[in-house]
Amino acid sequence: MDEYKLPDGPLTRQAEWLHDYRPEVRIGEQGRVVSVGDGIAWVAGLPTAAIDDVLDFADGSQGLVFDLNVELIGAILLHATGQLTAGTTVTLSPNPLSLPVGDDLLGRVIDPLGNPLDGGPAPDSNRRRRLQGASPLIVERDFVHQPLYTGVKVIDTLIPIGRGQRQLLVGDEGLGRSSLALDTVINQRGQDILCVYVLIGQKRSTVVDTISLLRDKGALEFSTVVVAEASALPGLQHLAPFAGCALAECWMRAGRHALVVYDDLSTHAKTYRELSLLLRRPPGREAYPGDIFSVHAGLLERATCLEAGLGGGSLTALPIVETRLGEIAAYIPTNLISITDGQIYLDAELFSAGFRPAIDIGKSVSRIGGRAQHAHIKQEAGRMKLDYLQFLELELFTRFGARLEAEMEKSIRRGRVLREILKQDRLSPVSIEFEMAWMVAFNDGLLDDLAPADVNATLEDLAQYTRSSGLTLDEPHERWSQMLKHWRDNEAGPA
Repeated sequence: MDEYKLPDGPLTRQAEWLHDYRPEVRIGEQGRVVSVGDGIAWVAGLPTAAIDDVLDFADGSQGLVFDLNVELIGAILLHATGQLTAGTTVTLSPNPLSLPVGDDLLGRVIDPLGNPLDGGPAPDSNRRRRLQGASPLIVERDFVHQPLYTGVKVIDTLIPIGRGQRQLLVGDEGLGRSSLALDTVINQRGQDILCVYVLIGQKRSTVVDTISLLRDKGALEFSTVVVAEASALPGLQHLAPFAGCALAECWMRAGRHALVVYDDLSTHAKTYRELSLLLRRPPGREAYPGDIFSVHAGLLERATCLEAGLGGGSLTALPIVETRLGEIAAYIPTNLISITDGQIYLDAELFSAGFRPAIDIGKSVSRIGGRAQHAHIKQEAGRMKLDYLQFLELELFTRFGARLEAEMEKSIRRGRVLREILKQDRLSPVSIEFEMAWMVAFNDGLLDDLAPADVNATLEDLAQYTRSSGLTLDEPHERWSQMLKHWRDNEAGPA
């Protein structure tokens, strides 16, 4: 009897599948959601889950393991589908939390997971980097030895920043902390530095204004903006600075130079406090959890200058922190001051008096930036700083009507001229050669006869002369003095 063959069709394909089927044991874990709300999900099961593991929910959303208890797992939500409910099944994702990195992200606006927010195509996902990474080892680091110019006269001369440094911007709301950071980013055009600007918990109007400003000034083409606005999930706001750091680390590891701005870490600390309280962690000082210091330290320690054997790249961090009524000794500001390499303090009284940027030189410091400062700039700035600090002390006596000697009166007049020189409008960065020019002119007494009202016009003429003269920082002091004396005598072009 001939063997009967099934005609070609669905039954035939099923028979072939059954014939080829080989049973195998698949071992996996599956949990379930116990409760969900306020950007937090409590999950039962998954005994092998660890901190920072990614969870895949059955509704298509994801979460991040944030807290481990005896019976439950506390997870922060990374997506808001609106369909996650109690009883939803959960599995562990085989992939760590990462985002796309590389030059494809330049000019883009993304969320902390790398999803585009600017209406453009999704970034190339072939190159990815974990958000949570270890900071470089001590043996991998080099001394900070290259300057990072901000274009702000007060900072570049008196509070210098080096590539690989962590410099804190601290002050009350509305004093210009973000403006200083934006000025610094804009000034990196042509400096071979790639920038990442992280906006944490900001209003949408602030986000739009920041992006528009960077685009209008041509800075967006060498920058990436990471946004977790105020309406975003708390988990995304918490992850935003780590995403920005991962982007910048990619360039640093490739031997390039990167600058990342965290705007701001006060909001980030409040978000972390909110998540910790929702996860029922014991509160500490000001209700912040006890590990808030290590969270910020782990983030900021990733900024450094790598040694030449690893490419010599650098990652410079400009974290921003807010104070209330100038209280610099509050919990989060003091934490960040102890972590960073210096701080730039903005004072409300200076702001009200019309001194912009309102940087208090007495409370501001750069602990390692001086090593990176050009030798000629450092020499001139040292002379100028002594004169300015002496002026600030002498000015106190004049408030009480004290009579001063002629030499002291001269110091006060010079100090008032210097104060006018140090004033600077927003979005008006200056070249480092011009900063060298006005310091030499001031230190040599060429500006002593100026009235404060004439300072701006004189500086404009000096800036034009500096551009046309071709003077560089490597020129000796004698050459600068000779050229500037000729300028002051003739107020003409170069000799």
